[in-house]
Amino acid sequence: MQPQDKAHRLRIYISSTDKYEHSPLYEVIVYEARSYGLTGATVLKGIMGYGASSEIYSNKLWEISEKVPLVIEIVDESHKIEPFIDHIKSYFEKAGKGHIITLDETTVIMHKTGNRK
Repeated sequence: MQPQDKAHRLRIYISSTDKYEHSPLYEVIVYEARSYGLTGATVLKGIMGYGASSEIYSNKLWEISEKVPLVIEIVDESHKIEPFIDHIKSYFEKAGKGHIITLDETTVIMHKTGNRK
């Protein structure tokens, strides 16, 4: 991607406790994004939120399990993102939990690749 390129930002809203075949769903999605050749993926951890159930989850010291909202963000060209969305849809059906997936057009301001160590 080059500066001023039009790209798409994929956002996936899930819970930290969502699983796919005994693995955390967020990890499965990030590893799949890498194997698909997408530019990168970031998992953001929320401190508080609620979904369709209207049950509020927050990160408090006295909670037994740390169920908090997560957002997975992926930015890449649309011709790469759209097939990836089709690929991961079945993961959400098998997870059986609530989620939201959004796709926005965005403009790349800077994209600098790093060097692997």
